[in-house]
Amino acid sequence: MSKTNGFKRYLGLTFLIGFGFFTMGLMDPLYDTYVPAFLGRYIESKSLIGLVMTLDNALQLFLIPMVALWSDRTRTRLGRRMPFIVTMLPASAFFFGLIPYSAALSLGALIAVIFFLNIFKTSVRGPVVALMPDTVPGEFRSEANGVINTMGGVGTILGTLVLARLMDLDTRLPILGATKDRLPFPVASLFVVLAVVVLLLFVREKNHDEAAAEERVPIVESIKQVVAQKDKSVLYILVSIFLWFMAHEGVKPFLGLYARDALGASSGMMALPQGMAGISYALAAIPMGYLAHKLGRRRVIRSSLIGLGVITAVFTAFSLFGPSLGLRGSGAFYLFMAMMLVYGVFWGSVITNSFPMLWQLSTFGTVGIFTGLYYTFSQSASILAPPITGLIIDITNLFKPAPAYQYTGIFAFASLCMLGARAVMGRVKKGEPGDAALASD
Repeated sequence: MSKTNGFKRYLGLTFLIGFGFFTMGLMDPLYDTYVPAFLGRYIESKSLIGLVMTLDNALQLFLIPMVALWSDRTRTRLGRRMPFIVTMLPASAFFFGLIPYSAALSLGALIAVIFFLNIFKTSVRGPVVALMPDTVPGEFRSEANGVINTMGGVGTILGTLVLARLMDLDTRLPILGATKDRLPFPVASLFVVLAVVVLLLFVREKNHDEAAAEERVPIVESIKQVVAQKDKSVLYILVSIFLWFMAHEGVKPFLGLYARDALGASSGMMALPQGMAGISYALAAIPMGYLAHKLGRRRVIRSSLIGLGVITAVFTAFSLFGPSLGLRGSGAFYLFMAMMLVYGVFWGSVITNSFPMLWQLSTFGTVGIFTGLYYTFSQSASILAPPITGLIIDITNLFKPAPAYQYTGIFAFASLCMLGARAVMGRVKKGEPGDAALASD
């Protein structure tokens, strides 16, 4: 039986597990696009907005590893991940739906809702991510990660191309009241609750209690093993993750503002660039998983990082020279969306295959820990990047440039970080299907 045919046994289950990723793909782009705009009603400084936007990332730095480890050691009738999912995702949906209503009240109310949302949404992310490697063998995890990332991409498409357009709908509904600049959030919350119902009804975790007891390794010992490993592949993977998330997270909070301020997008269209990336991300995730199984995860990630470095350099040139070349208005907006389609292919390829590289070097007892390490490095970058790119925008604005030029520096920053990630990934030697789990030297 071929490896590709072997994965077919896990395809249906992986698709169902992907509903957890669907919720993240649905909420995250709407949050990243519109929360900066809501904050902008009260805060003028982009660097300060960027600082507030790092709240979820700061919580993720601590909560994801802690809750992932907690779920590693949880034993219930529902499994070790599902109890966290069925309690914390509905709570996330509740606070997510409140965001635009709190923004209409005061800055304090908005920040309070954001805080509680991120407590629950952050806590559940580790168990959601670790659910797949719990059930799918290491040799098939690139394909499986492609499937669940496709589900996340479907969530992004639904949120940015369909629900976001409801921001422009101006009417009144029972219970919800005025819908202008509000409606996508409560509707998205309903979809999150429905996804939780699907997970609860159709996903059954395997019972690996004996294996877990045999293989469980303390988190401090696992980190020591990463540092002490002679090969250093895991450490280089984590540093690369840090760099490419510095690039991605530095641009993401300001992408909607760039679409509005520089490209003339309306409120309902501010999320479309992320939606374009979501389309190509969803379409590319599964093929890139299979391609990595055939050509190697390292080769596919390295090539994709070069592609990301180039396309973000093109974004820089587009922002800097586009207006002088006559690229303005709707023409510039749609051209930028086309470029975001290309970006989404490369980004989806990197995300699809990076997690499996780490999981390949873990054991059953340390899957949650390695999931936590991934988020420790990615969220550290996510904490640092938005204030840095916000400061870049503020410094640029001191020279009072036209709106088209205000965001040029953040694209240049992203390009440098992506190329730095490619240089570090060049030193990685392990993480392919068949490689042994991490062991101390």
